[in-house]
Amino acid sequence: MKAIRDAMLDVTRPVYLVSMNGDIAVGRGGTISIGKDLSSVSDSYPLSGYAPPLHPEKLGDPSFRQRYNVRYAYIVGAMANGITSVKMVQEAGRSGFMGFFGAAGLSPDEIDSAICSLKESLGDVPFGFNLIHSPNDPELESKVVDLYLKRKIHLVSASAFIDLTLPLIYYRVKGIHINNEGFVICPNRIIAKVSRLETAGKFLSPPAPKILAQLVARKLISEKEAQLAEHIPVAEDLTAEADSGGHTDNRPAISLLPSMIALRDELADKYKYKQIPSVGLGGGISTPHSTAAAFAMGASYVLTGSINQSCAEAGTSETVRKMLSEAGYADVMMAPSADMFEMGVKVQVLKRGTMFPFRAAKLYDIYSRYDCYDDVPVSERTILERDILRNNFDEEWEQTKKFFINRDPIQIDRAEKNPKHKMALVFRSYLGKSSNWAKDGDPSRKIDYQIWCGPSMGAFNQWVKGSFLEKPENRKTVTVAMNLLFGAAVITRVAWISNQGIALPHEAKKHSPMELSELSKYII
Repeated sequence: MKAIRDAMLDVTRPVYLVSMNGDIAVGRGGTISIGKDLSSVSDSYPLSGYAPPLHPEKLGDPSFRQRYNVRYAYIVGAMANGITSVKMVQEAGRSGFMGFFGAAGLSPDEIDSAICSLKESLGDVPFGFNLIHSPNDPELESKVVDLYLKRKIHLVSASAFIDLTLPLIYYRVKGIHINNEGFVICPNRIIAKVSRLETAGKFLSPPAPKILAQLVARKLISEKEAQLAEHIPVAEDLTAEADSGGHTDNRPAISLLPSMIALRDELADKYKYKQIPSVGLGGGISTPHSTAAAFAMGASYVLTGSINQSCAEAGTSETVRKMLSEAGYADVMMAPSADMFEMGVKVQVLKRGTMFPFRAAKLYDIYSRYDCYDDVPVSERTILERDILRNNFDEEWEQTKKFFINRDPIQIDRAEKNPKHKMALVFRSYLGKSSNWAKDGDPSRKIDYQIWCGPSMGAFNQWVKGSFLEKPENRKTVTVAMNLLFGAAVITRVAWISNQGIALPHEAKKHSPMELSELSKYII
C-alpha cells in the first residue's frame, strides 16, 4: 500500500500499476508492449492501470497562465477593506499565483498607498486591484478608476456589478489601439466576478454603444478607441462566483460553471473574438476535492476568498482568524450589505460567535416598514439604540454626517430633506463600521463583527482538522494554495486510475495537508 501511496504522491512521474499474483503492484521503469502475448516472457506483468504525470502548474488553462505570466492557474481573490492585504498579494505573486488587493471599502488615498507599496516591492511580478460596483457612491467608483489609470494599474477584478457602468467601460477601453501586426491591443484588463448569467453576458459582450458614445461625448476616449472597443469583450476573463463569502447569489458551482462556459462559447462565436475569454470558478474552493472538481468541470483557473481571510497575511484581526478557524460549513448566513442596503442586496457572513447578521436584518426590517425614524415604536427604538447603535439616533446621525462631509456631501443634503434616507445612512453606518470592528479586533464590539465568509470555510476546517493547518497561526496563503493544487493533482490522478476499474487503497486516494518543505520533495 505504501508503494502505491508514494506513487500517487509523486505527481511529476507517471504511475504504472501492474497485476502481480492477483494483487496490484507499482511498476518501476521497464517498457510497455501493447497487443503482444508476453505470457511466456519472464519478469513481465499485465498493465492494469496508468496515470500520466500531473504537476500542479499544469492544472487549468495554459492560455490563462501565459496571458498573465503566472505559474499556477490560481487567483487569491480580493477581500474588501484590505483583508487581501499588500503582504498577501506579495506572497502570492512571488510564488507564481495571481493576487488582487482588496481595495473595496478603502479611500482613494489608502488604495494609492497600497499601489505604491506593491509596485515598489513586486516590480514586474503580476498583481491586480479590486474595483467594486458602488451604486450608492458612483463618484467613488470614478475616482478609483481615475487612480488606476493614473498609476498604470492594468489589471482589475470587477466585483458586485449589477450592471456595467461608465467608469468601468472607461477603464477597459482607454488606450485601446492596433499594434504593428494588426491586432487590437487593450492595455487595461478586467477579470469579472459574477454569479448571474445576465450579468455575465454583458461582461462577455463588447461595450454597449450607448456608453461608448457617452465617453466620446465627454472626450474621455476618442472615436477610434470607441470603434476598436466593438471588437473586444468588456471582460478579458470571467470568474463564475458560486456560493461564496460577501456579495453572492448562493449559486451551486456544479450548475453555474457549465452555464457560464456555455454562454462564453456562444458569445465568443457570435462576436468572433480573436482571444477567447477564460472562465474560472470561485466560491467553494477550499479543499483538494473541490479544487480538482473545478478543473474537471472545465474551469480555466480557481479563485479563493474565505479561506485566505483565516491566513496569517490577511489584513484582519487575530480574533477574526480564530473565529474563522472554528467555523463549520453551516455557520454562515445572509445579511444586508452596507453598500447596497436600500436595494435589499445581501452578503454572506459568519454567524457563529456574532449577532451581526441578526442585528443587520433587524435594521433592514425597520427601514422597510417605516418612512421616518420617529415613526418607529418607542420599544423598538429603545432596543435599537441600546443594543445595536449604542447611541441615540440623533447623535449617531451627527457622527454619520462627519463621515459623509468628505466622502459624499450630497448624501447629507438628501438626508436632511428625506428622513427615510437619513435612517438608511445611519443604519448603513452601523453595517460599515461592523466590518472595521472585526478587522481591528475591537473587543467591545465582538458581538457585532461582520465577517464575510462562505460555507467553504467550514469545509476547509474539516479537511485540515488534526493537521498543522488546524491552528490559524500556521495558515499561510501560499502553503494553503500549494496544498489545494497539489492535492487536486493527486486526486485527479486517483480518479484516472479508479476509472480504469482499479480499487485503490483508501490511504492512496486522499491528500492530507503538508508543510511546504515536504511538498517540495514531490514538486519543484
